Amino acid sequence: MMDLKNVTDGAMVLHHNGAVETGLPYPARLEAILGAELCAEAQTAISAWPGYAPTPLHRLDGLADQLGVGAIYYKDEGPRFGLGSFKALGGAYAVLKLLARELRDPGGAHLSEGRIAKGLHADQASTVTVVTATDGNHGRSVAWGARMFGAACRIYMHAGVSPGRAKAVEALGAKVVWVDGNYDASVRQAAQDAADNGWHIVSDTSYPGYMDLPRHVMAGYSVMVAEVIAQTPQDAALTHVFLQGGVGGLAGAVTAALWHHYGAARPRVIVVEPDRAPCLYRSAVEGRPVAVEIVEETIMAGLSCGEVSLLAWDILAAGADEFMTVSDSWIAPLMRGLANPASDRPVVAGESAVAGLAGLAAVRQSPDTAAALGLDRSSRILVIGTEGATDPAIYEAIVGRTPQEIAA
Repeated sequence: MMDLKNVTDGAMVLHHNGAVETGLPYPARLEAILGAELCAEAQTAISAWPGYAPTPLHRLDGLADQLGVGAIYYKDEGPRFGLGSFKALGGAYAVLKLLARELRDPGGAHLSEGRIAKGLHADQASTVTVVTATDGNHGRSVAWGARMFGAACRIYMHAGVSPGRAKAVEALGAKVVWVDGNYDASVRQAAQDAADNGWHIVSDTSYPGYMDLPRHVMAGYSVMVAEVIAQTPQDAALTHVFLQGGVGGLAGAVTAALWHHYGAARPRVIVVEPDRAPCLYRSAVEGRPVAVEIVEETIMAGLSCGEVSLLAWDILAAGADEFMTVSDSWIAPLMRGLANPASDRPVVAGESAVAGLAGLAAVRQSPDTAAALGLDRSSRILVIGTEGATDPAIYEAIVGRTPQEIAA
């Protein structure tokens, strides 16, 4: 059994979204943000890239039995394109969409997206510089896409990002620019430098005046959902999904894609954030997007975000049933438990990968809360393991073994 008995989570709080639209099909007004056609376009493009393969969907029966639920499906994004996280699907795809928008042939016609994707217009692409702010994984995806298609790249990182994650970005040919302050400070600096130099922002968060490319980032993330649907039994529909928060891009994309597929019978969506970075939770409580100050960094580095993505918020305001926060105390025990299970297959899960599982485990410690969410022995739950060991040194320090040892 996974050793969770010593985890105390007095900081766990949960808010029911009174505005959620349950029992209804995907709203027409949200089609303009992230419609089924946009998602299908991304799925077709990304599945044609070299090295594409669906990531595993592990069934964690031992953990499901321990937590008193019917099934836990863990979507393991660690192997995604060799980049270690689901972000590979979004940032790189947005770079491709940007280049397809910006590049033209001598006659003024847009260049073929398919040819750009194959690197056949790298000379033209080299005149374009893409920039983004990152906690690590999104920047790695943007840098990978820039290298694959031929663009120049600068990645902005704040002081809380680990050196290991910066080195992974530099290994892809990008220049890392360090920024004092938190993630939101790096977002602002990247935007300012891009405006001053004629560079192009490829962000995974949307804000006033910047809405187009984040839609394509989220469309890229929908590839995960298409794979999950193909990988789960047709006669065992999902009942719940616990999703990481952050700026909301992942949660918004998965919520929309599941809503496209299941319609009015979509699973219940619970968004989980660190209690040190609860921008979505606070927005849900206030009923509007609000920013929070990051006073202390969370161990879940990829979720250390103080401002919500406006596009993602529009989806989550309608489609997320609950918003909750959990403390960092859950993360190390869950990482170690997945790496050293009693009966399930060992899984290499990074610090941000287990946030959804932390939310599920925290809820199951409160019988009243679990009952209110309809969690019981018949529940079939999806969690997204968003990253593997994206910083192997940090992973080994937490788990006590290298990711290579566990994978073997």
